[in-house]
Amino acid sequence: MKVRKITLREIRMPLVTPFETSFGRTTARRMLLVEAESAGVAGWGESVAGEGPFYAPETVETAWHMIRDFIWPVLKGRDFESAAEVWATLETIRGHNMAKGAVESALWDAEAKQKGIPLWNLLGGVRQEITCGVSIGIKESLEDLVATVERELAAGYQRIKIKIKPGNDVTPVERLRLQFPRIRMMVDANSAYRLQDWPHLKRLEAYYLMMIEQPLGWDDIFSHAELQRRLDTPICLDECIHTEEHARAAIELGACRIINMKLGRVGGYTPARRIHDLCLSKQVPVWCGGMLESGIGRAHNIALSTLENFSLPGDVTASRRYWTEDIIDPEVVITSQGTIRVPDGPGIGYAPRIKRIEALTARKDILQ
Repeated sequence: MKVRKITLREIRMPLVTPFETSFGRTTARRMLLVEAESAGVAGWGESVAGEGPFYAPETVETAWHMIRDFIWPVLKGRDFESAAEVWATLETIRGHNMAKGAVESALWDAEAKQKGIPLWNLLGGVRQEITCGVSIGIKESLEDLVATVERELAAGYQRIKIKIKPGNDVTPVERLRLQFPRIRMMVDANSAYRLQDWPHLKRLEAYYLMMIEQPLGWDDIFSHAELQRRLDTPICLDECIHTEEHARAAIELGACRIINMKLGRVGGYTPARRIHDLCLSKQVPVWCGGMLESGIGRAHNIALSTLENFSLPGDVTASRRYWTEDIIDPEVVITSQGTIRVPDGPGIGYAPRIKRIEALTARKDILQ
């Protein structure tokens, strides 16, 4: 497959409700969409880079720059047998996984469409229905938090994750556990704590959490290993894991017992499958995290979640939870049992709504 053209679009979409984490509050998203054309077929991907370098060093601006000025030049004119070969070329560029992942995943979509098969099938997925949890941002009051959890449970979500930060951690967890004694619950700190906070984090163990996600530094595998030795609750690593080597180090050092997999964070499907296979061989479960994606990124998360070792409910939710109107047809919906049925159409299985995408586009660049 030869990449004939790449179209970059930055779209802007307001969230239904603000989403707050330990590193900030988001009310609207700037998103970079990649449309890659090969053999007359268009594949779609999405960079999950944020507006600022707070979750990760990358931003929408850096991803745009890397794709236009470095990724496109190394792909232009190259002939690949399959999308699985693309990563070896992109790997020569250090870092910038969210830019790479957007292009690489678009080419996987294109290949699946060329072959007339679902993307999840091309990836080697094993399930046609995935289980869903939900991520809830920091709320202004406990009453608001409780009401939000009640609403999400009524919608069918099988696992509740709440964002925490110093000063807003034990109290909301305690309130939710008293209110909902039987639910599957976890917390996500997004690197808000330091190792010396471990006695405070240990207080969370009284509330039977599934896991504590990324409590310490975004690149600090060593301290997480020390913290995991002091906690009975499993630590899940997110921001720390950008490569297969990171995953191997975290597992061998005992820094975590669970890994959150994000397609953009690791650079696309080829490195994601390698990390998945490593975790499977070490009996470390993985699950799919979310990055406030549009329907394009959400569709890719669904495909990824069909792989064998995605054994825990991920953060893949219905479109309407974040957007009044999505950019794909049909929109993503969940069943009353808290699952998403994987589409069986070619590629990602959802059709990009071109007119809506163009209406939301703030800038566009065609590379050919």
